[in-house]
Amino acid sequence: MLSDEETLMRTLGRTFAGLCMVAVATGAGSQGQDHRQAVLSSIDANRDRYAQIARQIWDLAEVGYRETRSCALLQQQLRAAGFRIEPGVAGMPTAFVASYGAGQPVIAILAEYDALPGITQDAVADRKPLPTKEAGHACGHNLFGTGSTAAAIAVKEFLTRSGSRGTIRLYGTPAEEGGAGKVYMVREGLFRDVDAVLHWHAGSRNDASPGNSLAVVSAKFRFHGTSAHAAAAPERGRSALDGVEAMNHMANLMREHVPEDTRVHYVITSGGAAPNVVPDFAEVYYYVRHPDSKQAAEIFDRLVKTSEGAALGTGTTVEHEIIHAVYAMLPSDALARVMDRNLRKVGGVQYTPEEQVFAERIGISFGATAPALANANRIEQLELKEAGGSTDVADVSWVVPTAGLYTATWVPGTASHSWQAAAASGTSIGVTGMLVAAKTLTLTAIDLLTDAQALNEAKAEHRKRAGSDFVYKALVGNRPPPLDYRAR
Repeated sequence: MLSDEETLMRTLGRTFAGLCMVAVATGAGSQGQDHRQAVLSSIDANRDRYAQIARQIWDLAEVGYRETRSCALLQQQLRAAGFRIEPGVAGMPTAFVASYGAGQPVIAILAEYDALPGITQDAVADRKPLPTKEAGHACGHNLFGTGSTAAAIAVKEFLTRSGSRGTIRLYGTPAEEGGAGKVYMVREGLFRDVDAVLHWHAGSRNDASPGNSLAVVSAKFRFHGTSAHAAAAPERGRSALDGVEAMNHMANLMREHVPEDTRVHYVITSGGAAPNVVPDFAEVYYYVRHPDSKQAAEIFDRLVKTSEGAALGTGTTVEHEIIHAVYAMLPSDALARVMDRNLRKVGGVQYTPEEQVFAERIGISFGATAPALANANRIEQLELKEAGGSTDVADVSWVVPTAGLYTATWVPGTASHSWQAAAASGTSIGVTGMLVAAKTLTLTAIDLLTDAQALNEAKAEHRKRAGSDFVYKALVGNRPPPLDYRAR
C-alpha cells in the first residue's frame, strides 16, 4: 500500500505529464510561440516575392481552365519549398494538389487564380480600362492563390521547425468563376482524407464570420432554326434568335412565380451575324440561384421547360448544356471561432500615406467617406453572414468542415467584380490584405494541426449539420469539366 507521500508524488507526476501533453498538443509554451512567430516573420520577409507573384498573375489575367502560367507560378513556389505536386487532377490541366508532411491530421488550404472576362482596369485610382486585355482580376483571385500559397509554405516551415506530425495541403482550384473546378475535385474524392479546409477571399473588410451562399445551376441553351433571306424569303426561315427571345420573355414572366429569394440572370452569347439573315443558331447563358440547393435545381427544371416551349412556339429546336452547379455553403461555427481569434491576433490593414491617397481617390468613385476608409483596419464582429453570391467552395463544405475569411484587399465599400476591385488587387493595398489573410490561415492551420479538441468539435458540428444520411452528389451530374466554357 502506498504512503500518502508516494500517492501525492504519483498524482503530481501524472498531472505534470498531462500538462506536457497539452502543451505539445496545443503548441503552448514559449517554444511553440517562437515557432509561430518565426513563420509569421518569414511571410513578412518574403513580402516582395509574394507581391511579385500576385502582380504577375494579375497581369496574366487568365480565365477559367486556361490559367496555365498562373498555375505554374504557384506550383513553382511550392515545389521549391519541398511540396509534392500532383498536377492535372480530376481531369483539369490547371488543377493541382501540393502536399507536405505525413499522417493525420490533414489540413487543406484552397487557392484560386482565375480572372473575370469582360472587365479590365489598370492599377490606378481612376477608370482606365486596358484595351489589350479581355479579362481582369476584379475578384482578386491573383491575391487568393498567392496568399494561400504563402500560408501553406509557412505551415510547412512550422512542421519542420516543431517536428509536429500532420500534413498540409494546398489545393490549386481553377475556374471558380462559373467553371466549378472544386466540384470535380470533390466528386473525384480528393478531399476524402482531409480533416479541415481553410480558404479566404479578397474583399473590402476583415471578417472571419461563417457565411451562407446561394446554390446555383448554370446552363447554355442553344437554339437551332433555318436560315433564309430576311427580306426576300422570310417565310422560309425559322429564327433561332426568336427562340432565345421567347425563352427570355417567359423566364422574365416566371420571376413573379418563384420564391422571392431566387435569382435568375442571363446573357445572349450568340444572336446572329447580320440583320438580313434569319439566324439559324442562337445561344443564351443562364444562372439560376437560390439559398437551397434542391430549390435551385427545381427552378432550373422549370427554366428548361420554358426553353422547350419557346422552341415549340418558334419552330426551332433547343438543347442545353449544364456548365456549372454548386451547393449552398454549409458553415462551420467551430472553425470560424478559431479563424476569428487568429485574425484578431494578426490585425487589419494599415495604409501607408501613399495608400491613403489612393484609397481616398478611388473611394470618390463610389461615394466612400474618409471615416469609412478607416474600416480597413477594423475586424468585423463574428456572426453568421448572408451572402448574395455563389461559390464552389460550398461543395467542399459539405464533405469536410470548412471555414474562410475576407480581408481588406480593396478599399472599404468596394464592390466585387468592379473596376475598383481590379485596380486595388494590383496594388500594395491588395498585397497587405493578402498577407493578413496568409498569416491568419497559417495560425489557424497550426492550431488545427496541434489541437485535436478544436478539430473534433468542428467534425462533430459538421456531422450534425450535414446529417448522418448525407451522401454527396454533384449537381453537375457526370459531365466532365467544361474546359472550353470560356472559349469565344
